Amino acid sequence: MSRLLIRHACRTRLVAVTPKASSLTAGRVLSSHFSTTPHRNIMGTAGFTENQMMVREAINAICSQFPNTYWQKHDQEEEDPVEFHAALARDGWLGIALPEELGGAGLGISEAVMMMQTITESGAGMAGAQAIHANVYATQPLAKFGTKEQLQSIIPNIICGKWRTCFGVTEPNTGLDTLRLRTVAKKQADGSYNITGQKIWITCAQVARKMMLLARTTPLEAVKKPSEGLSLFCIDLDKGASGLEMRKIKKMGGRAVDANEVFFDNYKIPADTLIGSENQGFKVILHGMNAERCLLAGEALGLGYAAVKKAAEYARERVVFQRPIGMNQGIAHPLADAYMHLEAAKLATYHAARLYDSSTRDQSIKQDVIGVAANTAKYLAAEAAFTACERAVMTLGGMGYAVEYDVERWLRECLVPRIAPVSREMIMNYISEKVLQLPRSY
Repeated sequence: MSRLLIRHACRTRLVAVTPKASSLTAGRVLSSHFSTTPHRNIMGTAGFTENQMMVREAINAICSQFPNTYWQKHDQEEEDPVEFHAALARDGWLGIALPEELGGAGLGISEAVMMMQTITESGAGMAGAQAIHANVYATQPLAKFGTKEQLQSIIPNIICGKWRTCFGVTEPNTGLDTLRLRTVAKKQADGSYNITGQKIWITCAQVARKMMLLARTTPLEAVKKPSEGLSLFCIDLDKGASGLEMRKIKKMGGRAVDANEVFFDNYKIPADTLIGSENQGFKVILHGMNAERCLLAGEALGLGYAAVKKAAEYARERVVFQRPIGMNQGIAHPLADAYMHLEAAKLATYHAARLYDSSTRDQSIKQDVIGVAANTAKYLAAEAAFTACERAVMTLGGMGYAVEYDVERWLRECLVPRIAPVSREMIMNYISEKVLQLPRSY
């Protein structure tokens, strides 16, 4: 067990014994007990490892400093949760799945999934998770394929919170057809590259110092397979440099974190920004994509559990016709069904995370097996979260439409794991083709 994790566990116990108001919440009077998410957990925790449970305990201690009123305000004002990011960075959690020699905790994606689930489950929702999401998964390809110089100069600055990062893959004209993306990295005589193209739905680009960028270095018509000719770069986002422009996208949910269109026009990057081998970027980036699906599944789970818990609390306390509405099976059964679907998705999610971690030690676990598990987990968790959030709003009725009860915010946010980074339909295409060996439909 890492020294970092032990330190956090000890700190958590100290906080539990001697609670102290943080500077963010001191003097704040909550409008009702519904404006904070209680720490009584409804998720079954039997079977988790000691490390996972200690991560959950320590992250809960940090999240407790950021009540739901904090996230309501930042959502409404579209304000970056810089204090939350700083709190996690200050205690080293951005490096949870990165090597200890680089300042990380040396833990796995299994523990990182628990961290992300705990964040969303605390009431922070997808906004809290997305504030650090890319810092956790986008660094995985860099940690595996980066040079010693890249690792030493970049990773520690991300872990300590000095630099934030984003992931530049999605494009407006290709969408999920990643292999045919059109952003080009043209190599120059001095070894540098000029980037030209457009990316879209890039989370946290406004506050990021680094971008993990996937671009085409060999024309599509000049390669044998579409997966060839792509390269991955870790580039500086110098907002004052020529050739770079960003436009913020107004969006439905998760408004505390920015989403952007990013335009490159002969944006110059040095040769040493290339991660791994030129033209092999798609193989490199797959290492991060499976990790991202696991993390996103965990985030969806947390959102779903938070919604069911809030709905159950309301159903126990809300009295209509001289009885708690939770006595009505029309209320109780949909919530019970939502809970069971979350528990099933939980098993799939942590199974996928275990496979991902085990593959680093067991060469018999292939990437396609991890891909099936990770995509399955993401699909099931996203669907379970959507059901849970929708039923929570309906359980609260009119109050479910009120900002102070939070479930409307979570309903808006739970669409993210259904849509991104890959749609439900593409996951079903993937399973149909890879597992059931049915003819490819696209």
